[in-house]
Formats: sequence, structure tokens, C-alpha cells
Amino acid sequence: MGLKRTNPKFASIFSGCGGFDLGFVRAGFTCEMALDIDPSAIDVHRKNLKSPAFVCDLSNGHVPLETLSDLDVLLAGSPCQGFSTAGRRKFDDPRNQLLLTAGNIATLVRPKVFIAENVAGVTAMPHSYYWDSLILMLREAGYRTASLICRATQMGVPQIRKRALIIAWNTGAETEISLPYVCGGTLRSALSNVVGTLNHQPKPLPSDGDLYKVATRIKQGQKLSNVRGGPRAVHTWQIPEVFGRTTEVERTVLETLMRMRRRHRMRVIGDADPVSERRLSTELGYSVSSPLKRLIGKGYVRRAGRRYDLSHTFNGKFRRLYLDLPSLTVDTRFGNPRYFLHPTQQRGFTVREAARIQGFPDSFVFSGSESSQFRLIGNAVPPPLARGLASFVIEAFLH
Repeated sequence: MGLKRTNPKFASIFSGCGGFDLGFVRAGFTCEMALDIDPSAIDVHRKNLKSPAFVCDLSNGHVPLETLSDLDVLLAGSPCQGFSTAGRRKFDDPRNQLLLTAGNIATLVRPKVFIAENVAGVTAMPHSYYWDSLILMLREAGYRTASLICRATQMGVPQIRKRALIIAWNTGAETEISLPYVCGGTLRSALSNVVGTLNHQPKPLPSDGDLYKVATRIKQGQKLSNVRGGPRAVHTWQIPEVFGRTTEVERTVLETLMRMRRRHRMRVIGDADPVSERRLSTELGYSVSSPLKRLIGKGYVRRAGRRYDLSHTFNGKFRRLYLDLPSLTVDTRFGNPRYFLHPTQQRGFTVREAARIQGFPDSFVFSGSESSQFRLIGNAVPPPLARGLASFVIEAFLH
């Protein structure tokens, strides 16, 4: 076996702000080039990694081949919005095709190792078509491939986040994919001593506003949800000071409707369906005509043809995270208290808190509008996960 390459080189396409790249740099790689269509992402990348980074529309598959020759690794973090279960998961979302564009670029550049990263939802039908097509493309180009799901909590990240990876190599190496295990820790550890750091500007909710009133009723591990029962769900009718008062009979009708809309299904798709007045009356043993009319007037119930449904059918807003467990997945909405609440304070998370949960060091500074900063962080590959992957690549393939 030969000596390991001491200064392996990589390039990054669909690089975002550089979370993937930072992990590889910290593992000893040199970034030859980073390309992304987003100027704000490239600006943050340049300022922090000090590597050649350029705004580039990769949708046509054109890259500067002369600059990307003799690469050890090519990284690709193509857009995930069309594959994410948090979105609409449109099969024909134009951004889905960029996963295959990344593969086409890899077959042109011919790195020793190519790594594609995306959300775990890319491996589920019918969207797995793109994932499987990428694997086939790489194998036809002479690469061996491995597909796996990484759990961030097992790779040094204090966050419940799963990512799908394709690792492709043409080095002739015979190896099993076994990534290093590093405990991710808890939200408490991620948020410790955050006061005074850059990008940390907490925004407490105004105590006289409705958002504050809702937040004070949500405990750790709970969320505002009318469509689920159990101790983790707080219903709008349990917060009358914001959503309006209800009688005991009206609350009984609402809770019965909540259960029955999932039990009596009309469609094979979706999570629940409206319920008829007759079914509700039969279930409760008395006429619900008057309570339903009052609940419509109060905004708790809506008509759906000849049936009735809850007015607010979101599965979870104002999610208050547990302090002593890993965080939920950091997404682009992480700074909005309507979606995520700090575990002990009546506010959302700051940019620095989100960055820490993703595993960015405090020295990594974010710029641009606040919404842009949260978007860059939410779309990034956690640097500790990337570093663990980079270390494995060196040991397994670059020797």
C-alpha cells in the first residue's frame, strides 16, 4: 500500500455557503474551487474559507474543466427542495434534475471520488428514480458506488437530521463504507456560552402580543397542533385568550372531529378527510348542528362541501425543543418562532444558535439579510458530518 496523499484536493458544486467544504478543509483537504448560483452563499463562502468560489449557474452542466482536473474528490450538494418531505415533493420539480446534472459533471471531471448529498426523502418512491438514475450513470462511467443514510446525531451534530449520500470511486479500492461514530450531544451543549458571539441577536417576543401568549402555553417537546392528540399537542381551543373561548360541548365536538377526520377516510391520499354532521352526531349521541354553527362562526371549523373540517389543520407550529435532547432538523425557517421555539425563552433561535446546532464554529461568520443567513444555514451540510466523511475518504480511497 502506498503513502497517503498529504494534500488531497477537492472541488464543490452546488456548494452553498460551504458547510460541506469546511468539513473537508478541516480534515486536511484543499478546496480548489466552489461553485453555486447564489451570490450570498458564495460571498459567505469566500469570506470564511478563503478559497476560490464563484457564482455559477450549473443547470446547463457547464463547468471550467481545465480548473477541475486531477481532483481527488468532487462534492455535490444539489438542491433538496423537490425531494424534501417538509415541502410539496413535486416529482417534476426542475431542481430535481440538478441531481443528475451533478452526475454528468462528475463523469466529465473524473475525480477519484464523487460524493452526492441530499435529503433522505430522495431515496423514497417515486423520487428515488433520480437517485437510482444517478447511481446507474456513475456505474456506467466506471465508478463503484455505495448509497447510505447518515444520521447527524452519530456524526458529531446535536441534531436529528438524516442525509442521503452516494459515494462513488474509481480507485479500485475494496472497502466497506463505515463512517466514524461521534456522539452529537444535546441542544444544551450546543447553546452553552452563546451570549456575546457573532450573529447572536435574540429577539424576545413582545409580551403583549399573540405570539407571546401562544408561546407561553407551549412546553418543551410540545407544539401547536389541532390534528393530533396526546400530551405533545396543544390545541388552539386550549388558548382562548388568542383564538377565542369555547364551551365544554364545543371542545368535545372539536376533539371528536379531530379523531374522526383521520379515522373515516374518503381518499387514499392525504392524512385526513372532512366528516359529516351525521357521523359526528352518531359518534357523540346527540345533534351537533348548533355547536358546529357556533364553531364555524368562531373560526374553529369550516365547511367542506356537505362535510366539516377543522379550520387549522397544520401538524405542528411553535415547536418548543427539548433542552436535553438533540435538536430537531435545522431548516430555513429556524429563526421564525411560529415554527420553532427556544427551549427556555419566549423567542425563536438566533443565527448563531442555528449555526451551532449545524456544527459551524463561532469563527464562521454569516452575512446578508437575516432570512438569507437562516436559509444558508438550513441548506448546509453540517461541517462535523462532512469532516467525518472526509476522514473516511482519505483512509479508504486516497492512498
